[in-house]
Amino acid sequence: MAVTQTQALPPQYVEDLQRDLGTQLTALTAAPLDTSRFAPQVAGQDQAQADAYTMATTQGQGIGAFSPYITQAGAYSGPTAYQSFMSPYQQDVIDATLAEYDTQAAQGLQGIADRAAMSGNLGGGREGVMRSQYQTKSDLNRALLQSGLLQQGFTQANQLANQAFGQQQALAQQVPQLYGADIGTLRSAGAGQQSQAQAVLDAQREANRLAAYEPYERLGYQQTGVASIASGAPGQYVSQVQPNPTPLQTALGIATVGGGLLGNYGDYLRGRDA
Repeated sequence: MAVTQTQALPPQYVEDLQRDLGTQLTALTAAPLDTSRFAPQVAGQDQAQADAYTMATTQGQGIGAFSPYITQAGAYSGPTAYQSFMSPYQQDVIDATLAEYDTQAAQGLQGIADRAAMSGNLGGGREGVMRSQYQTKSDLNRALLQSGLLQQGFTQANQLANQAFGQQQALAQQVPQLYGADIGTLRSAGAGQQSQAQAVLDAQREANRLAAYEPYERLGYQQTGVASIASGAPGQYVSQVQPNPTPLQTALGIATVGGGLLGNYGDYLRGRDA
């Protein structure tokens, strides 16, 4: 007894759509996707950052910027540091002062002689005693005057040496800070430029990624439409490409689209052969 089998086939236009979908899927997945076009990239170091690094690692600027000032401060310390600050005119001042003193002292001796002559004791023993006493006191005052001028010059020179020592110490602290401020400014400006360059790379990578996945998106949308037509039920396509997915998410998304397409096409072929 003959067996009659009834098979409900989809309309021809549905078969044509499904066949076209399978052809496109085969062609699309035949070649591997060039992921290098949307591989993550890191923006290079900006020139300002490079300059900051160079400055920070250059001897005398970033590293050891304090060194020359500490060395110079050492020259302004110790028992002979004052010598560099002695006035070059000090001896001239001392000589002029002592010369004036000697002039005044000579006038004093002349006054003793004048008084001795008026009293009739010129050349006498009393005059000699008075001259001796006057000269002794005059010589002592002269020595005190000279030593005082020398001490004054030394004190002033020593104070100037101490002042210069403090100035060099202050520079040893300030100069590295100023260099550090320049380095920080360069580094900050460079980081801003690098961030901008990175944003451009990321945007380009995202654009390349979306362009690379566009055929898969289009094929997935077509798959939903064909399945909706074949079943007579409305379908809704969900995009598999989300903004900035991770590489793993991207791989899983593509696998989902490809697997769904292959599964539907396999069901179609099995239905035809039944």
